[in-house]
Amino acid sequence: MNRMNIVDLDLNLLKVFEALHDEGSASRAALRLGVTQSAVSAALRRLRGVYGDPLFARTGRGLTPTLRANQLKPLISEALTKCRQSLALLDPAAGDYSGRAVSLGLSDDFEIAFGRPLIDDLELRAPGLRLIFRQTHTQVVAHALGERSIDLALTAGGFNERMLTRQVLGEGHYLSLLDPASLRPGQAHLSLDEFVEREQVLISSGGFIGIIDEALAAQGRGRQVRASTTHFAALPYLLKGSPAVATAPAHAARRIAQVTGLVALPCPLDLPRYPVELGWRTHAQADPAQLRVREAISACVGAALLAGGH
Repeated sequence: MNRMNIVDLDLNLLKVFEALHDEGSASRAALRLGVTQSAVSAALRRLRGVYGDPLFARTGRGLTPTLRANQLKPLISEALTKCRQSLALLDPAAGDYSGRAVSLGLSDDFEIAFGRPLIDDLELRAPGLRLIFRQTHTQVVAHALGERSIDLALTAGGFNERMLTRQVLGEGHYLSLLDPASLRPGQAHLSLDEFVEREQVLISSGGFIGIIDEALAAQGRGRQVRASTTHFAALPYLLKGSPAVATAPAHAARRIAQVTGLVALPCPLDLPRYPVELGWRTHAQADPAQLRVREAISACVGAALLAGGH
């Protein structure tokens, strides 16, 4: 390894490293940084000399980071974040976020319900800032935040790790989605008997048991699940033109019904409510870009949950 003092290191190389790791391609990294691909390739050669490691291996799918590159990524990204924070101290009200991106981990029910409002709100709060949606869920969200694969997370809980801060935005509940053509004229509710007699579509990462099954079991009843999916976005295609019913978080059910022509009805079961929470790494509290996104999420999601009867 070429042992260098930081005085001798061109800190612009760290921006190239971050872009290469995020994009997995020299050409995409060049586009992101606004430089030529040859400049990125030259920077990579210098980085390899600095760290004494290939850092990225060329494969059929682009550039794959080595073990050393994956070890360096959180350290380099954190250093760049601190630099950005220090510059923000010069003008905390600065409104130019061009070139900045914030990654938000969330499941697709939250993305369906709140993705567009967040994009619109951020265009006003932080012009030029890019919001990156990344799929996650409660069981993995703390790890994803800890390893810095996401900056923020919106989930139904899961923030029990040290060094994470959480904000409760409200409570969620459930509605049942179905094709209105399968209802009687003017029907606005399903009885429990009607509910369990219908074909059911389960949304579950495991594919077998959901909150509905647990609630029915407590009453000594069951249901006939004909299909399972891990994505709420598939529901319109699985329900339309059939008598099937699926029970989903109310925020997603309302949005899906609004866009697809399905109808969202109260679920005839007394289901527990759950907290909707926003989480982030505590030491990133002052990052101005992440702060703008947290403000937007708090406003959009909190208002929607309140308007939905929470």
